[in-house]
Amino acid sequence: MKALCWHGKGDIRCDSVPDPKIEDGRDVIIKMTACAICGSDLHLMDGYIPFMEKGDILRHEFMGEVVDVGRDNKKLKVGDRVVVPFTICCGECQQCLKGNWSVCERTNRNADNATKAFGYPTAGLFGYSHLTGAYPGGQAEYVRVPYADVSPIIIPNGMSDEQALFLGDIFPTGWMAAANCEIEPSDIVAIWGCGPVGQFCIKSALMQGAARVIAIDNVPERLAMAQEAGAEIINFDDEDATIPDRIKELTGGHGADKCIDAVGAESHATASFDAVIDKVKAATLLGTDRPHALRAAIMACRPGGIVSVPGVYGGFLDKIPFGAAMNKGLTIRTGQTHVNRYSLDLLRRIEEGEIDPSFIITHRAKLEDGPALYETFRDKKDNCIKVVLTA
Repeated sequence: MKALCWHGKGDIRCDSVPDPKIEDGRDVIIKMTACAICGSDLHLMDGYIPFMEKGDILRHEFMGEVVDVGRDNKKLKVGDRVVVPFTICCGECQQCLKGNWSVCERTNRNADNATKAFGYPTAGLFGYSHLTGAYPGGQAEYVRVPYADVSPIIIPNGMSDEQALFLGDIFPTGWMAAANCEIEPSDIVAIWGCGPVGQFCIKSALMQGAARVIAIDNVPERLAMAQEAGAEIINFDDEDATIPDRIKELTGGHGADKCIDAVGAESHATASFDAVIDKVKAATLLGTDRPHALRAAIMACRPGGIVSVPGVYGGFLDKIPFGAAMNKGLTIRTGQTHVNRYSLDLLRRIEEGEIDPSFIITHRAKLEDGPALYETFRDKKDNCIKVVLTA
């Protein structure tokens, strides 16, 4: 079969690889009908996530049709259309029983790697390095889905792939980021990053009742989409003042009650001193992540507020204004998304017409076009915000 594979930093190829097979009675094999390129894939492409190996099949945002079912799987049958959450969950451990799906205690086949990095293992993830189980990802014609009697979401007839696809990752990620803010009707929510996750943070914050949403980015097409969704926008390239000061100006001195960092490890801010230091450290291997957006969110948040961090970080951060967080009494909430905590509610919202997640798609192509589109997405060319690939 064809699959998009990692061959080193910046080197993504469409390879011919062996077809997957049933390995356990709970498995299914799906024929991929749609997959997408996500911002967290760029962390892999750019070498920010460790334990990648040449030939690893990428991606964790995919859906398809079930074509083979393990003997012990009673949930799914051949012909079912399913979206597969990026987290692999056993459904039986203490964390799964609590609904903390992204920290399942059993599915990470490389638990030792994760324990060295994080202190404890987290759940296995599709297509996301040997840090999270080395499971082949969904940018392939066929995918083996382990523990498939737990996480896959059965999609009803009449709902298109493009409407359903993002239930596996970015829609629940944006929803959880907003839910972590405990939004109240008077809240002003500031969101750093207007990429795909940031766009769903904007939609989710407004759907959950925020009074105002302020979105920060510097890419014109992303800012235009954010504004169309109902956000007030700040282009940080056009600002002389700091972003926290600009937010205060826009809100009559009130500021942001809740802040969301939807950027993560690869902040592209260029004008600020701390961002320049981050880039130098990363280039000279003296640092890992570039947390400019996180610093700004902490400084911009009002006392007693919440900073929610759906943006992915992989290593060690420095120059974090933790004194501001402590003295203002901020709550910081983060984590990989507990997709199944939200998936059925969000599926219902799509069915009822409250939201059509396909609004985010700007580019559609075939799987073999994926390597070039990785570069287009990374380099923000051709007004690219979200890429969907089909087999």
